[in-house]
Amino acid sequence: MEDKENKLNINLPEDVAEGVYTNMAIISHSMTEFIIDFVRLMPGVPKANVKSRVIMTPENAKRLLMALKENIDKYEADRGRIQGGGAPKMPVGFNVPPKGDA
Repeated sequence: MEDKENKLNINLPEDVAEGVYTNMAIISHSMTEFIIDFVRLMPGVPKANVKSRVIMTPENAKRLLMALKENIDKYEADRGRIQGGGAPKMPVGFNVPPKGDA
């Protein structure tokens, strides 16, 4: 008996393969979905546009979390620890009220 693997044929159109650069992600959720908005912030520009939005189930969001952790662990094992990872700081040029101001 021949052992057949389950194979998935994934198409990557050229316009999607080019990717979209972002330097911020905003994550929100409801009972049934997680929404990740990928944003590009530009220094000195007080407005930023969402470049891509991904909506997924809570289960798939958790799978993404685990896959990112696995890949970050592999990256750091090969290239060293990635600096940062704490609370994000707004780039210079963005007017963010100091803590305590409403």
